[in-house]
Amino acid sequence: MEYLAAFIDIVLHLDAYLVVLVQQYGVWIYAILFAIIFSETGFVVTPFLPGDSLLFVAGAVAAAQALLALLVVAAASGNMLNYHIGRYIGPRVFKWENSLFFNTAALQKTEAFYEKHGGKTLVISRFLPLFRTFAPFVAGVGKMDYLRFCLFNLIGAGLWVNSLLL
Repeated sequence: MEYLAAFIDIVLHLDAYLVVLVQQYGVWIYAILFAIIFSETGFVVTPFLPGDSLLFVAGAVAAAQALLALLVVAAASGNMLNYHIGRYIGPRVFKWENSLFFNTAALQKTEAFYEKHGGKTLVISRFLPLFRTFAPFVAGVGKMDYLRFCLFNLIGAGLWVNSLLL
């Protein structure tokens, strides 16, 4: 039980342990950072993982050029996975006509919102921790055009990672 608590502490406060982990794991730290950023942006259930603070500390500790490209890919691909999960789950959940949590009117409003404001929502949400996790999922549920999603996903990932890493 003690090991589990220590592991959870390290994962939740990875930015504080990053220097030690770099010394301990060497180049494997890139895989660890990729996994954290991918998971934080890719799964709706992991918004508690460090994002902004981890990018900031990683930029100060690591070789920024190689890390920059790796973490932009992690952030963008995490959002793409989250979009596809939303796109897959959305139609199945909204078959339950007008349930307490999922109603057809809300889905139609979401689709209209993402049609009009989806691009800026994806870019701005990168800088808001909880929103960054849910925006791509909701874009998938709202059936945002995939090519448009990809464009703004890449813009948002690039701006987010660059602004905090450099």
